Amino acid sequence: MDEGLTRIRHERSVKDFPFLELEENEYVEYAFKRARIWLNLILGGLGAGLIFILLAFLLVLLGQDSIDGIGISFLYIILGSLFAAVFVAALFTMMVYSGNKLFVTNKHVIQMIMISPLASSVNMIDLSSIEDTSFSQEGILQKMFGYGTLRLSTVGEETTYTFKKSDITGEELRAISKLVTSAKQSDDKDNVYIVS
Repeated sequence: MDEGLTRIRHERSVKDFPFLELEENEYVEYAFKRARIWLNLILGGLGAGLIFILLAFLLVLLGQDSIDGIGISFLYIILGSLFAAVFVAALFTMMVYSGNKLFVTNKHVIQMIMISPLASSVNMIDLSSIEDTSFSQEGILQKMFGYGTLRLSTVGEETTYTFKKSDITGEELRAISKLVTSAKQSDDKDNVYIVS
């Protein structure tokens, strides 16, 4: 690739993804998140929780004639606490959803996994260390909604990195495989030794 174009792509990647700490002349080829269906499920759960709380609130308002002032205040506190709990749970779930990302650069694969707001990890793999890339879908839901698991197996200790609940297409998987092949060929050219 042209050196000027590489520099432009690097500068743009640094601007778009300042948290990645990219090397010189390294740029992001692909950025993946969890499948969008999971975001829809989170928002649907938040909506269902809020509807449930609103219905409970309406029932309290309708039955307030038979409850004294202290009882109504207590019910309002319970409903307010439920509302806060649903909102906090949705907020944490959104943080976890947006904290799971996979970046494929021209040199590395960078995987950011967040299990909870307090537990996260970052894995970085050289493209030339990847032996195999695969994408699998198991079950009817994964087939229906088009998500699955991306697996990257490395050379040597045969470590497998997985990115679950991803909606990577076949075309993107082929492009990642081409980047891996290109990185290996470039690595082989750099390691050519002349024996006299």
